[in-house]
Formats: sequence, structure tokens, C-alpha cells
Amino acid sequence: MKDMRYCFALDLIDDPKRIQAYEAYHKRVWPEIESQILSTGVTSLEIYRVANRLFMILDAPAHFSLESKAKLDAENPKVQEWETLMWTYQQALPFAKPNEKWVLMTKIYSLSND
Repeated sequence: MKDMRYCFALDLIDDPKRIQAYEAYHKRVWPEIESQILSTGVTSLEIYRVANRLFMILDAPAHFSLESKAKLDAENPKVQEWETLMWTYQQALPFAKPNEKWVLMTKIYSLSND
């Protein structure tokens, strides 16, 4: 089975000081957060920024479940503490559903030399 890649988007509040602080947190992500991410089956996670828009790329094995990860994250107090802190820097995309932070993107093109 082929590994899966999930891509998400989210905005930061458009304030240079908040953006700088958000990036500073991501230079020293709490070890409990990194441990939780890996323990849910994620094999790789990257976040990119352009202006105040964030893109997250998450790689996981084929059997991975976003729903299971969300449930485990919701049950972890340290993850909830991190998410509450990060939300002070983030804002939902204009078209996000209520209470939706990271919006799953749809792949529209792929090129490979396999």
C-alpha cells in the first residue's frame, strides 16, 4: 500500500509580531507535541509560510486515519494546550467551516518520473 500525503492550509493573523512569535514557537516545538504527532502514525510533517498563509504537508502510511489522529489529539491535554496557544496566532480561512482550523486541500495535479 502506498503512503498517503495530506496538505492543509490555514492563515495566521496578519501581524508581523505575531507571525514572528508563531515561527519562534515552531523553532522549538514542545517535545510532547512532536512525540504525539509521531505516535499517531505521522511519518513526516512540514509547515511552510507565504505572507500570513500556512501550508502543512503531512505524510503517513496508507492505514493512517485523520479522524483517529484528531480523536487522540483531543484526548491529549498537552496537545490541547498547544492548540489553544497556537490559535492566538492563527485565524480560520474565510471559507472554513465553523470550528475548522487547518483546511484539507485537494490535489489537482501531480507529475512524477516513476
